[in-house]
Amino acid sequence: MSSRNRLRSFPFAAVLAGLLAPVASFAEENTLRMVSLDEAIREARAHQPAVEIAANLVRRAEALVEQGRAASLPTLGVNGFYTRLDDDRTLGGRLLQSGNQLQGNVLLTVPLVAPKAWVQWSHAFDARDVAQANASEAVRQVALAVARTYLAVVGQKRLVVVAELGRDTARAHFEFAHTRFAGGVGTKLDETRAHQEWAASEAFVQNARLGLARTREALGVLVGSPVALDASDEVKLLAPASSNDAFADAKEQRGDLVALQKADVAATRVVRDNWVDFLPYLTGTFQPFYQDPPTATQPQTGWQAQLLLTLPIYDGGLRYGVHRERETVERDAKLKLDAALTQARSELRIAAFAVDQADATLATAREAATLATEALALATSAYRAGATTNLEVIDAERRARDAETQAAIAEDTARQARLELLAASGRFP
Repeated sequence: MSSRNRLRSFPFAAVLAGLLAPVASFAEENTLRMVSLDEAIREARAHQPAVEIAANLVRRAEALVEQGRAASLPTLGVNGFYTRLDDDRTLGGRLLQSGNQLQGNVLLTVPLVAPKAWVQWSHAFDARDVAQANASEAVRQVALAVARTYLAVVGQKRLVVVAELGRDTARAHFEFAHTRFAGGVGTKLDETRAHQEWAASEAFVQNARLGLARTREALGVLVGSPVALDASDEVKLLAPASSNDAFADAKEQRGDLVALQKADVAATRVVRDNWVDFLPYLTGTFQPFYQDPPTATQPQTGWQAQLLLTLPIYDGGLRYGVHRERETVERDAKLKLDAALTQARSELRIAAFAVDQADATLATAREAATLATEALALATSAYRAGATTNLEVIDAERRARDAETQAAIAEDTARQARLELLAASGRFP
């Protein structure tokens, strides 16, 4: 067989299909999925490890509540004993103690007066409330991260639209310049300038699409999705709260502030209950028993009851050291709460100011974009009429593209500013 025939018989199609198969598989695995903001937040809550870690802390706090409760409740146990002596113990031919002894009893212990255990049980409930507030804050932070990224996707999509519009305008300009040059009216310089601007605009489009792909992938990672996610709708954020109501809402709804307030209350209650460490506690026991064989002092069956009163007098200074530690924890909780409230007020002020500034910037940017579009139309008309060169058109195209880009960025900034204000006031999510 000749070399030409061997080349003809070589399975080029099969080899090419094998080379392209991984690419096709990668494209299938990376199918884009559309989600709404609510869906993205809901999926993130279900898949984010931070949310599960916070839930585990709540479960641990609930387990500690059960442990604290146990010290205030009765306990019941069964004991059994078998004793083998070397020989029977007798006195005057009378059996005093058998060499084989079997004993059993049931012990019921009831804490009748246990003030220390009672307050520890109450403190465990406070710790559980703090853990639940921290879990809510973890969920809030996940939702905020998802919302910020979701808005970034919306803003990046707008940038892609602006870039594509600028690209299409530059292409139309090039086609007109090329037609003029081909018809002997225009110049090669005009055509080349227009072509260069079209190529530059195409680069803007590719960069914008790359930014969009990255934000989509970031959203997918946050949500825990195996594929990239796209924003399915334009987000409509609620109107920001007034400055007077915003701080009150923040104290009641922001998970971080609620957790710090609960921690402060819990630490205060622990210090308030220091006096309980000096109180006596009373325990009652009831013990039925079985003895085989019975002895002179121990019948075969019977029971005994006992009350035990304990008054702690001296413990080496342990209680005073514990009290000082609790007071330190209380002061630390108060300092953290005061600092957080001060920071929250600052965040609300700057967030409200940022919203006002972003709205003003957006209005100015939109006006600039409108004027730039009008200038582009005027420059294009003048060029088509032969009154100017295409330098004015290219300059107007760039200015229009930049103005539209700034307007898109201003829109994203305004949305993000509203989100931050709602988050600072505890109204999101």
